[in-house]
Amino acid sequence: MPINALPNSDNITRVVLTNGLTVLVRENPSAPVVVVEGYIPAGAIHEAADKAGLSSFVASMLTRGSAHYDFDQFNETIESIRASLGVGSSDHYTNFSATSLAEDFPTIIEVLADILQRPSFPTDHVERVRQQKLVRLQERAQDPNHMASLQFYETIYGNHPYGRPTSGYVETVSQLQQSELAEFHASRYTPQGTIIVVVGAVETQSVLDLLHMHFGDWQGPVPDKQVPPFPTQPVGQQIHHLIPGKVQSDLIVGSLAIPRHHPDFYAVRVANNILGQFGMMGRLGEQVREQQGLAYYSYSSVDVDLYNGVWLAQAGTNPTNVEQARNSILAEFARMATEPVTAEELADSQAYMTGVLPLTLETNSGVASTLLNIEWFGLGLDYLERYNSFIYGVTAADVQRVAAQYLRPEQCTVVVAGPATSSSA
Repeated sequence: MPINALPNSDNITRVVLTNGLTVLVRENPSAPVVVVEGYIPAGAIHEAADKAGLSSFVASMLTRGSAHYDFDQFNETIESIRASLGVGSSDHYTNFSATSLAEDFPTIIEVLADILQRPSFPTDHVERVRQQKLVRLQERAQDPNHMASLQFYETIYGNHPYGRPTSGYVETVSQLQQSELAEFHASRYTPQGTIIVVVGAVETQSVLDLLHMHFGDWQGPVPDKQVPPFPTQPVGQQIHHLIPGKVQSDLIVGSLAIPRHHPDFYAVRVANNILGQFGMMGRLGEQVREQQGLAYYSYSSVDVDLYNGVWLAQAGTNPTNVEQARNSILAEFARMATEPVTAEELADSQAYMTGVLPLTLETNSGVASTLLNIEWFGLGLDYLERYNSFIYGVTAADVQRVAAQYLRPEQCTVVVAGPATSSSA
């Protein structure tokens, strides 16, 4: 197999263990390094509102002590082999990643298996991690960019878990108990639906044998895939979150859009690239920042998940320019919806979006992340071979149609975080 061949079913081994854990392996002998990435289907979607931050707290505790590795032993082991291992949390999953030399791969798997399956939640570290999290949450409250994002998602999604930050709030994190952390792990962490991707200088059968040895006996419940109903689109909401003493305001303008599997996904992605990503951040960067001088930065993004998503534009502005920047962003939304994009804009964006993919796949970590998301969203091992056809299948009419449907100015939520302005005072 050529090591630069596009990852596909011919050079990826996919195996589902008897306990429901899915393993993907891709060999790459070009360097003596191995990358491991994975998802466990346990995330913030499973938290009660008054327990916001629970999933993130549990993930942070996994490297603080387990059955065979206390905090010091864990760090000494990882440092002695010059490896890395981290764990995080999102709405629908707990993610983990590790990198090591090929010769140390068995050690990394042994440690990873122990912390994922047998964390000990030591009391002293629960309190240390809590204090670290509370400090970061207090810092977040003074950051206009973070608070604009927090307020936007709260407004768009209301009381739905998608509307709460995975890191939680000071009021919730300060009250979480050690027993609640342990219970979340015991009831939510499961091999069923868990994905482990291994990419690097490995031999496939040896990887499968090793993972079977360390994960094969792991048992857990069928993951809960129930998701609360989503609210209807809020119309014309405008929020100003005051943070006195700041010299910059951060602005977000956007609306509910689509989930990952929606038929409009690729049209929205191409449209978003033209609107606020390509080159100097697309039309928004050119108009709002460069031509009109209304923002320090301005771009757009599409945040999609399993069951819903948002399409939004962001800008950092002088507080005196907030209203003009908002109007300028909304004008670009309207222009994209009423005027076809040029053939050059479309071709340039499509060339960029297809051309950047091979660069992503030049590293083991890029391949591992890509394969992980292909498996998570059920896209099929031939997805990368089909990707270009999805992007080049988008027409100028598609771009105009999705902009008109999802970026209607009158339905957009507008959130500003920062000092008072003339319109908010």
